[in-house]
Order: sequence, then C-alpha cells, then structure tokens
Amino acid sequence: MRYSNLPMLLAALAAAALSGCSGDQDELQQWMEQQKREVRPNVPPLSPPKKFDPQPYLALSSVEPFSTQKLVVALKQEARQPNSLLAAEVNRRKEPLEAYPLDNLAMVGSVSKQGRQYALLKVDSLLYQVKVGDYIGQNYGKITKISETEIALREIVQDAAGEWIERVTTLQLQEKAR
Repeated sequence: MRYSNLPMLLAALAAAALSGCSGDQDELQQWMEQQKREVRPNVPPLSPPKKFDPQPYLALSSVEPFSTQKLVVALKQEARQPNSLLAAEVNRRKEPLEAYPLDNLAMVGSVSKQGRQYALLKVDSLLYQVKVGDYIGQNYGKITKISETEIALREIVQDAAGEWIERVTTLQLQEKAR
C-alpha cells in the first residue's frame, strides 16, 4: 500500500461515516417537535409587591454619635466624678500647643536659661519654647521633664475598658536630615 493513497482512503471513510448519520436527522427533528408540543412551562405567578409605608426619620433632631458636642458632654460628666483624672484638666484653660497631635510636634533643640531647661518645638514652620509644666498634644499631655535629647510627658488617655489612665510618653530630639 502506498502512502500517497492514504489521504483519499481517510476521506472516503469519513464520508461513509457521515452518510450513516443523515438518516437519523429526520427522526431526531420529529422527536424535538413532539417534545415542544407536549411540554408546558410551569411558572408560578409573581406575588404582588408589598405596600411601602414610609416612616418619618426621627433621628434628625438627636445628637450625632460622633459629634464634638456629645464628646464635650461625656468629658464634662467624667470630670464631675470625685476621683477623676480629668477633673482638673477639663476646667483649665487650653494652651496653644494642645491643638496639635504629638505627631505634628518636633523637638528641634533645648535651651537652658537661668538654670531652667526649655525645649524648642517646631510646629507648622513655627518655633515654640516650652518648659516643665506646660501642656502639649491632644491627650492632656503635661511636660514632666526636659533633657537635651527628649521631652517626657504625662498624658491622660482612655484604656480599652473606657477608663481614664495616665500614660508616660516621650518626644525625641529630631536630627536634621542631611
């Protein structure tokens, strides 16, 4: 047998195989038509939509849960407690550096005047001079110690249980990047 006749032989076999399928087409077509006539879809009807009753929004006149007004009220209530850490803090006058978070304050140096240590803080391109007893930061941070390289302060913060506790924090001298 020669290989040159092989493609012709394969084509003849394929034609014979396909011709055997042509007789089933009519029978298959009849079965499909019969199935279409006999099968009826069973779709349940949709239920009517529920009537919508609009409700008035009553919380518009109440206090927002994250408003400063609500926080001030809570802080004042806490300050009225007999042994509260906040009692003295809430009633005193705020100092200018208490408007900034500690992250925005940078210690850039220290100075000693007449035996008293001062730290130099830079905030928004302004330089401030602070001493022991001054307040900085937003957590009632009171400066307790100033050295050449850091400021130690006591802050009053809430713990996980919501109780007010004292926390010691330091503000390090910021080296100028070269």
